[in-house]
Order: sequence, then C-alpha cells, then structure tokens
Amino acid sequence: MAFNHLPAAMHDALGPLSVTPVTHSVPMAKNHRPSRPPESRDSRPSPAMVLDRLVTAAGRSARITHTEHLPPRTGAHAIWPDRIRPEVIAAVQKAGIDHPWAHQAAAAEHALDGESVVIATGTASGKSLAYLAPVLSALLDGSEAPNGRGATALYLAPTKALAADQRRSVKDLAAPLGNAVRPAVYDGDTPVEEREWVRQYANYVLTNPDMLHRGILPSHPRWSSFLRALRYVVIDECHTYRGVFGSHVAQVVRRLRRLCARYGADPVFLLASATAAQPSVAAGRLTGLPVIEVADDASPRGEMVFALWEPPLTELHGEKGAPVRRTATAETADLLTDLTVQGVRSVAFVRSRRGAELISVIAKERLAEVDRSLPDRVAAYRGGYLPEERRALERALHSGRLLGLAATTALELGIDVSGLDAVVIAGYPGTRASLWQQAGRAGRSGQGALAILVARDDPLDTFLVHHPEALFQQPVESTVLDPDNPYVLAPHLCAAAAELPLAESDLELFGPAVAELLPQLEAAKLLRKRASGWHWTRRERAADLTDIRGEGGRPVQIVEEGTGRLLGTVDESAAHTAVHEGAVHLHQGCTYLVRKLDLEDSVALVEEAGPPYSTTARDTTSITVLETDTEIPWGDGRLCYGSVEVTNQVVSFLRRKLITGEVLGETKLDLPPRTLRTRAVWWTVTQDQLDAARINPEILGGALHAAEHASIGLLPLFATCDRWDIGGVSVPLHPDTLLPTVFVYDGHPGGAGFAERAFHTARSWLTATRRAIASCECEAGCPSCIQSPKCGNGNDPLHKRGAVRLLTELLRSAPADPEQAGEPPSPEADRDRPSEGPPGT
Repeated sequence: MAFNHLPAAMHDALGPLSVTPVTHSVPMAKNHRPSRPPESRDSRPSPAMVLDRLVTAAGRSARITHTEHLPPRTGAHAIWPDRIRPEVIAAVQKAGIDHPWAHQAAAAEHALDGESVVIATGTASGKSLAYLAPVLSALLDGSEAPNGRGATALYLAPTKALAADQRRSVKDLAAPLGNAVRPAVYDGDTPVEEREWVRQYANYVLTNPDMLHRGILPSHPRWSSFLRALRYVVIDECHTYRGVFGSHVAQVVRRLRRLCARYGADPVFLLASATAAQPSVAAGRLTGLPVIEVADDASPRGEMVFALWEPPLTELHGEKGAPVRRTATAETADLLTDLTVQGVRSVAFVRSRRGAELISVIAKERLAEVDRSLPDRVAAYRGGYLPEERRALERALHSGRLLGLAATTALELGIDVSGLDAVVIAGYPGTRASLWQQAGRAGRSGQGALAILVARDDPLDTFLVHHPEALFQQPVESTVLDPDNPYVLAPHLCAAAAELPLAESDLELFGPAVAELLPQLEAAKLLRKRASGWHWTRRERAADLTDIRGEGGRPVQIVEEGTGRLLGTVDESAAHTAVHEGAVHLHQGCTYLVRKLDLEDSVALVEEAGPPYSTTARDTTSITVLETDTEIPWGDGRLCYGSVEVTNQVVSFLRRKLITGEVLGETKLDLPPRTLRTRAVWWTVTQDQLDAARINPEILGGALHAAEHASIGLLPLFATCDRWDIGGVSVPLHPDTLLPTVFVYDGHPGGAGFAERAFHTARSWLTATRRAIASCECEAGCPSCIQSPKCGNGNDPLHKRGAVRLLTELLRSAPADPEQAGEPPSPEADRDRPSEGPPGT
C-alpha cells in the first residue's frame, strides 16, 4: 500500500488554496461589530495601538502567539556618480529626492561601469531609482543620436500590473526630460495599433518574460533597431523567478543575450530583488553572467509591529473527527473589516483568487452593518480581471479612495501603494522572502506599520506561529532554479534555433546539457543539423512548445458549452484534477460545472451552475527509483537523492459541503494514468530502527504516512517552494529499496531543485517536522500537524505518535547538514514530546 501526497498540478484547484468558504451560517463573532469612527489621517494611530484595538475589541488576545517589534532605522545618504547626467539628477530632485541612499549610488556606479548588478534591499528602499538613474542618463545620451534612439532599455516585470505601475513612475520622473525618454508597455494588453509605434519609437519598453518569449524574440527582425541599441536590461523582482518558472526565464534571458549579440549589442543587466540569500549567485544563474550584489540597505525604516495570529478552534470536525480551526479566510475578513472601520489603510494578502473575492465579500457585508458608505471602500484585487478593471482598482489605490483591499500576490510585487498602515497575511505565503515582501507593503512612506500573519490550519503555519524564531531569526531563503533542466532547456533550444540557426559557438551560452540534448532533438525531427548549424524544422511556432509559467504540454481550454465562450485555460498537467468531469470551476465570481473533459482536443466544456459544494480530486500514486545519485547512512537507515518515475491516476472526486467541508459523496472517474520523471529525496528505516521506535506492523503505514505529510508541509521552510510544488509517497515495503520508505519529490518534469535542497538540509528539515507533530495539541492528528488537504488516500491511515517515535529514532543517527549554520536541538532534548504509550498507541 502506498500513501501519496501530490503537487498542485495534480489536484483540484478549489479545495487546497481556498480554505472552506465561509458564510454567515458559520460562527463569525456576532458580537464583533466595530463602532469606532475612522481615524483622521492627521492623527494616525501607532501600529501597537491599532493592534491593541483589534485584540481588545472582540476578546482576541489568546489568538496572538507572538509579537515582534522591529525598531525604526535611520538612513545613510550619498551623492550620485558624476557620470549621471545633471538633467537626470535635476529631475530626481524635482521629485523631492535631494540625495540618493548609499546603496542607490553604489548600484548606479556599477551600472555605469558596465557591470551587471543586483540590488537586494528591503521593500520601499528605492531600488527603482537605483537602476533608473543610470538608465535615464543613457537614454538621454541616446536621444542626441541622429535617429533619436541611440540607446534603449528593456524592463522585465513578472506581472502586467507591475509593468504598468513602473511606466507611470518612469513617466512622472522623466517628465522634465521631455521626449528624450519615451516609456511604453508592450504586453498582451497593448492595443495592436500601438505595437508598431512601440517597436519603432519607444526607448524604454516595459514587458514581461512571457511576451519576451512569445512575442518579441520570435519577431526579432521587427525589433532590430531596438535590440541594436539595447544598453540596459532591468529585471525587477528577480527573486520571483524561482523553480521551473525561473528556469524558463533564465533560458529566455539567454535567448535575448544571443540575439543582442547578433545585432552588436551587449547590454548590462540590472536586477532588483527583495532581500535574499546569495542574491549575486541567483542573479548569475538567471542571467548566465557574473553579477555584483548591492545588499547593504541604507534607507530608513519606520517602526514595524509584526503579530503572529492563530484562529481559535471551532465546534466543527473534519476528517476522522479531527478538530477544525476557524479558517484564515474568515479571520482575515474580520480583521480587514475592523481595520477599515478604524480608518486604517490596509491590504489583506490571500493565496487564492477565490479567497480574495470571499474576504472582500464578507468584509463588505460586515461594513454595511456599521456604515453604508464603507463597503465601497473595500475591494478585491487579483489576476484574471480585465485590463480596464485592474487599472481602475490601481487608480483607486493610488488616490486613497480604497481603504481596504483583499489581494492575491498580484499586488505583492513592487506596485507603489504609498501610505498603507497595515498588512494582514492570510496564511504563510511559502517563503520568508515573500512574507517580508508582503509585510513591507505597509509603511512604504517611512511611517510605522502593522503586519499580521494569520495561520491556516496546516502543519507549516501552525509550526511557524509557535516557533517565531523560524521567521524572525533566520535569513531569507536561497532562490532555487535550474536552467540546465532538460525538460526546460529542450523547448528553448528549439525556440532559439527558430530565431536564428544554432551555431557551435552558441552552445556554451545555453549550458553543459546542450550537447546531450541536441541529438535527441534531431532524432525527434525537431532540429536538423546543417553546415550553418541546427535549424528548426517545423511549420508551427517553436515558442509555442512550452508555457514558461506552466509545465509544458498543450493547455486545456475551458469553454462555456451553451455559448462557446472561452473562459480561460488550465495547464495540461492540471486538467485531470482541476477540470475533470463533474468538477466545480470558478471564474470571475461565477461557478461552473465541468460537463465533459476532452483530452484529445484539449477542451473542457462547462456550464454555469450553483452547486452547494466544492470538489476535490482523489488519486493513486506509485513511484519507481530510476537512479540513486547520492546516498548517506543515517544509522542503519539511508537518506538518498536521485531520479524517480511517478505514476499517478485520478480515480475519483469528493463533493464537500461549502460551509462545513462535510463530505457529501464520492464519484468514480475513468481517466488514464500519467507519468512524471523527476527528482526525489527519500529515506528508509530498518527493522531494528522500527523495533527501537516501538513501531509494529499495524501502525507502520500510518506512522510513515503521517511523517510524509508533515515533512511536505514543513519543506517550504527550507526550500524555496510551495507545498503544492512537491509530492510524496510512503510505502511500508518498497520494491526498489526493500525497506519502509518515504519519498518526497519535485512535482515538475526533470525536477526543480526542491528535493535536492531537502536532501542537503534533511536533518534540520526532519527535526522541525518532528517538533511540529509533537507540539501540536491535538490527540490523534489534525490539519495543523499530519493531515493534508490534498491526500489521495483521505488521510487514512495516519498515526501521530508513531510518526514522532519514528522520526526520533531516525534522527538519532543523522549526521549534521552540510549547509547547517548551527547544531539543531537533538530530538531527545525536545520538551514538547507527547506521552508515548506502548507500541500500538
């Protein structure tokens, strides 16, 4: 029997990320009706005062598990390098900035020296100005060329919203320079009639990696004058380019560098990142170039109060009768309501689009009970809106008309929202870098700020709110990406060959894996070797071979059956779990039921409906070891890392009641199995270790299964991933290892670096896993410790105490992690060990 735990691409999109939807029929503190009038903006309360009001108004003091006070910091000024044009310095001064911060001047100096540089400083530290000063100076020089475009610059943002926001900022800053600087956005929202003007006349083009991949690079002859003059490439929020997406972007950047060289350009790369571990290393892997880092933040910062908040237990019960906490969605909606009534400008970050809409709806309803004018001052902001809707919300944010916003990470990245007082984060966002990025959205004008992390009912969130040192005393994570992943590299080699035939001299640019891949692409008749190099052989566009944000394969179109209207797409790899027959699908506030999934034509037909339930796919998984790269003894057991093949089949789906999560029924499905070749970390235990841990055959499966669930929930603390990026399988007797084995694998073809990171931090990772299980106050397991929202076996069997004993014994002989800064507490020293009864308990 195998107990499996699969990544997001293999599960229903509704259940995992949006906790059980909440309506007024769920107890939501009916005595909670804030009555204070909004504060005057001239008498802005301190962050501590705002938090005190939130806590005392509804008797919530027990929900705060920790409060961290970050003191204010003074800034250190410098002077601009003398090579920055005086007109640019004058424009900056006109914007109210007399002198740069020291890190801004240092970054500009490197850029002017022709050195690629990454600026890795805190939120609101002025990274944009650090790269804009040399860029604007170069564009001003270029405007004096005969054609008026002797220098150009390209700006890459991970989202359309950020590119649009940066265009506004550049236009305002460069206004005194007249027509010398001509910024323009070029993305999917750009009208066709404007695109030719952008190609021919704009000298600062703002776009995203998707448009660069599909639109600009394949059409490079039409961009020849722009590329020939390209002086700088700005990559903003570069810490977001991690995992498989980051690996794709790294190859897109290499294709850009290759075409620039063809046109005689050698642009300098300027990267901006949130605070990150080893930013120069990550930036170097992204660009393929040596990159200098500027990481000493010289900007001032206001006081920040950061509270960790755990919702209370409810009277509801989940699977196997487990206790259920009040949802982070409901708790966050209440907090956003209270903050709005206080007149505190706030953003609530939530991970799912559905969650953002739900928090906004609940907050509006509660605000209407206080003051009929207040609901209009709260809105939701997420991806999927029409461009005009998105722009209108951004204008309302800038003007201050909106007081409260429920947003997905679409708002996390750099958009200048000045004057925010508070940020509420509904669930740990997956990395410390993202947590601080979201928290940093408050206090962006240097004033004090309040941040609240509201824990979801899962192992990682529960661990973090009870172990604040894991958030506040640890550095942010390294950015993990692997440009040499063959599943990523192959389609980009085809795209590069379609842009220009691949010559021998190009191969070094794309990395050492090219030599092995080219014969395979020739054998597949995708490339053909000729005297001039390798050529693309097909009629279709090579850039369409891969979706850089997905996992390859042809996207499945979601079509409304009655009208033929295209609602959207879903990655091919996610179709079995997200749009199987009978699945509930959400789109812009409307609910649809999937009537048919046609895998051959890649179409899911849906019709609008209002079912009182959500759906969750269930599946079975088996795993085969293909190759063991590394193996380390852990006592008699082994810790291994290598290549595996995962076979998964969606076999049924559950219908769950919207309000309580109660299972209404299970429906069988007939879908073909799917295979995934990827990378995994796995550990084995011997019979002697099982005997020492008092694990008998009756509880072995449950102990392994519980340890697997909790370890997957805790891995994002050690690798830059989301629990939905990884999967797991636990087997009491695996045919390849011939021992009880737990596997944790990357949920992406070829791997994404997460399992490798888990291997190198295994002792710390599994120690934290054991502590998270042992410290949970539940009796036999709950979503806060060992239950998983995406378990293919319905969280059965699970054995909490067995998992603690098993991990204790495994860790007893574990060597220190190679990357470990300090020795972790030994398992025996943990004071949170529960009573461990006889072997059968």
